[in-house]
Amino acid sequence: MLQKQKQGRTVLMLWVLLLSTGLFAQKVTLKGTIKDAANGEDLIGATLSIAELPGTGISSNAYGFYSLTLPKGKYTVRVQYLGYSTISEKINLEADLSRNFELGTADNTLMEVQVKAEREDQNITKTEMSVTKLSPKDVKAVPILFGEPDILKTIQLLPGVKSAGEGNSGFYVRGGTADQNLILLDEAPVYNASHLLGFFSVFNSDAIKDVTLYKGGMPAEFGGRTASVLDIRMKDGNNKNFGVSGGIGIISSKIAIEGPITKGKGSFIVSGRRTYADVFLKLSKNKSLRESKLYFYDLNLKANYQITEKDRVYLSGYFGRDVFGAGNSFGFDWGNATGTVRWNHLFSDRLFSNTSLIYSQYDYKFNIASDSSSKFSIGSQIQDWNLKQDFSWFSNENNNFKFGFNVIRHNFLPGQIKAPENSSVNALKLDQKYSYEGGAYFQNDWKINSDWSLNYGIRYSFFNYVGAGTAYTFDKEGNILTEKKYKKGESIQYYGGWEPRISAKYQINAQSSIKASLNRNYQYLHLLSNSTTSTPTDIWVPSSNNIKPQIGDQLALGFFRNLNDNQFEFSIEAYYKDMQNLIDYRNGADLLLNSSVEGELVYGKGQAYGAEFFVRKNKGRLTGWVGYTLSRTLRKFDAIDGGKAYSARQDRIHDLSIVAMYDLNSKWKVSANWVFNTGDAVTFPSGRYYFEGTVVPYYTERNGYRFPNYHRLDLGLTREFRKRKNRESSLNISAYNAYGRRNAYSITFRPKKDNPQQTEALQTTLFRWIPSITYNFKF
Repeated sequence: MLQKQKQGRTVLMLWVLLLSTGLFAQKVTLKGTIKDAANGEDLIGATLSIAELPGTGISSNAYGFYSLTLPKGKYTVRVQYLGYSTISEKINLEADLSRNFELGTADNTLMEVQVKAEREDQNITKTEMSVTKLSPKDVKAVPILFGEPDILKTIQLLPGVKSAGEGNSGFYVRGGTADQNLILLDEAPVYNASHLLGFFSVFNSDAIKDVTLYKGGMPAEFGGRTASVLDIRMKDGNNKNFGVSGGIGIISSKIAIEGPITKGKGSFIVSGRRTYADVFLKLSKNKSLRESKLYFYDLNLKANYQITEKDRVYLSGYFGRDVFGAGNSFGFDWGNATGTVRWNHLFSDRLFSNTSLIYSQYDYKFNIASDSSSKFSIGSQIQDWNLKQDFSWFSNENNNFKFGFNVIRHNFLPGQIKAPENSSVNALKLDQKYSYEGGAYFQNDWKINSDWSLNYGIRYSFFNYVGAGTAYTFDKEGNILTEKKYKKGESIQYYGGWEPRISAKYQINAQSSIKASLNRNYQYLHLLSNSTTSTPTDIWVPSSNNIKPQIGDQLALGFFRNLNDNQFEFSIEAYYKDMQNLIDYRNGADLLLNSSVEGELVYGKGQAYGAEFFVRKNKGRLTGWVGYTLSRTLRKFDAIDGGKAYSARQDRIHDLSIVAMYDLNSKWKVSANWVFNTGDAVTFPSGRYYFEGTVVPYYTERNGYRFPNYHRLDLGLTREFRKRKNRESSLNISAYNAYGRRNAYSITFRPKKDNPQQTEALQTTLFRWIPSITYNFKF
C-alpha cells in the first residue's frame, strides 16, 4: 500500500514538472502577414521572434504569411527585415490572435546602419545553406554592361556561380551546365533567360521584388534540375498609392506603373522595357540599314486581390521577344511567354494553401527569303502546362511542415520548316514529342533544441514520355537499329525516383554555426546546343528510351560566422557533386532539324568539387563582398578520349569577385567590381597535316587547352537628386571593363600571311571601355 502511495506521488510530481515546463501547457496561435508599410508589398522571409523565448520564431513565407503556436502568456514580439525598421510590440496571447505588421523602410543614410544592426542573424541561425538572397537594391548598385541592372549578371559575382562567357547572362553553378539551372519567374520556368544573344537577361529589375538562389541543399518543394534553383518573385504592386517609375538609358528605356485596385485589398503593376537601336538605324543613309530591325522588349503584368480574409488570388504574366531582321531577306525572332494564376487559402490558423496553374512557352523562328522562289522559315518550340498544389502547416514553434505535388504537361516541337508551294525549299516538320512530369514532396523544418536544427524532406519525381511518336534505338556508332511507332497517349518510356533532401545546423555560439546538407535531384529535360554558350537556337528534348534522366548528388559542409556586431559575414563552404547520365556530342554532330538527333549523343558522368569563401560587409558607408571559389569540374565519357577524365569547359580553377559600394554622402555613391578567373578549358588543334592538298587540323584531347586568364574592372557613379514629396530621381554613369582588358571571346587559327606553312592564333575580343549613362525616376 505504501509502495503504491509513493508511486502515485511520483507520477503526480512528474505531471507538475511537465506542466511547469510548458510541455502540456495550453497553446494558442499568433498569425498574420508582414508587409511593407509604404506600398503594402508582402515581405518574403521577414522574421518574427519572441524576446522571452530565445531562439523561438518564424519567417514569413512567399506571400508574407506567418503562423506561430505558443503557450498562453504575455510576450514581446519582434518583427525584423533587412533594411527595415524593427517593430517591438507587447501582446497578451490568451487566445488565437490575428495580427498584421507593416514595416517602414530605413532612410538611405547612416540611420540604415542602426536598423540593420537590429536584424536577426539569419545566415547563422537558419538551417539552410548554399542559399543567397538578393534584393533589387543589391542589383541596381552593381555596375554592369550597358548600365542595365541585371539579376543574372549580379549572381555571377557570387562564389560558386560562374559566367557562361563575356557579357553573357548564362551561368554555371558548382560545376553544372546552363540547362541544369531551374529559373522560375512567379513559379513559371523560363527556358531561355537571355536577350541579344545573352548580353541582357529577360528580367526587368523594376518588376522584381525578391531573388533567391539555391546552389545546394534545395528544399524538397523544388525539382527538375540538378545544379541550382533561381526563384524570382515579381512585385505585387502598390496597394496604397498610384506610382510611376522608370529609367532612360543609351541602350534601352523602361517604365512601370502600379497602384491599388481597391486600397488595402488589391493592387496591380505593369512594367515594360524596350531597346531602340532600330530607331537610330532608320536615320542611316544606307537603305538596308534603314530597313533592318534590332530590338527586344519585355512586358511584366501582375494583379492580386484579397477576396476574403482567408482567400487571395494572383494573376501574373511575362511576355518578351527579340527581333532581328535585315530588310525582307532575313529575319530572326525568339522569346518567352509565361502566365501564373494562384489562389491562396487559409484552411486554419496553421494550415496555409497555395494552388497554381502555370503556363510557359519558348520558341524561335528564322525567316529567310533570298529571292521570291526560296522563301521559308525554320522554327522550334517548347510549351508547358503545370498544375501545382502546396501546403504549409505551422504545427508548433519547433516544426514547420510543407507538402504538395505538381503535374506538368510538356509539348516539344523539335523543329519545322514552313515554305509556300512555290518555294524551292521543301516543307518539313519533325514529330512533336509529349511527356508528363510531376512529383510529390514532404519536408519539415525542425528545431530540435537551442543548438541543433534539421530540415529534412523527400521528393518522388516521375517522367512519362508518351506518344504519338516514333521511338528509335541506335548502335554504338549512332546508326538506327530499329524504330517503333506509338499511339497518342501510349507510354514510350517511364522514369521515376526518390530525391532525399536534408540540411542540418549546429549553433556553436551566437556568432557561429556549422551546417551540412545532402541532396539528390533528377533532371528529365535536356538542352542540345551547337555552341559553348546558350543561344536562341538551342533545342530542349525530353528523356526517352535513349536519353536517361540526369542525376545529381551533392554533399556540402560549411562554417558560418559573423564579426564586429554583425558588421561582417564570413562563410566557407566545401562541396562534392556526383553527376550521372550527362550528355555530350559525337564529333560532327548534326543537331538542327534531325529526326534521329538522339543518335548524335553520347552519355557519361561527371564530378565537381571545391571550396567557396565569402566575406560580406553589411553596414557602414562602405559595403560589399569578396567571393572566391577554388574548384574543379571533370567529365568522363567512354566515347571521348578513350574514357579518360577531362576538364569541362566551365572548369575554372580560380574564380574571384570583389564588389564594393561606397556612400560619399547623401547625394553621391560610387561602386566597383573586379573579377578574375582561370581561362575556360577548350579544345584546340595540337597540330596539322596535309590531305590531298588541304590542311587538316589534328586534335588530341578534349578541352586540353585553356583560354588566357580573364579579368575586368567595372566602375559606377550615382547621383541622387533631392527628393520632393513622392518624387525622386537619380543619374547613373558606369564603365564596363574600365582599363580596357582584351579578354578572349574566341580564338581561331589561320596560316600566317608571310609564311603559310606556319599557323597563327587569332583572338577575338568583344568589349573594351564600354561607358553607359542612365537616368532613373520615380513618382
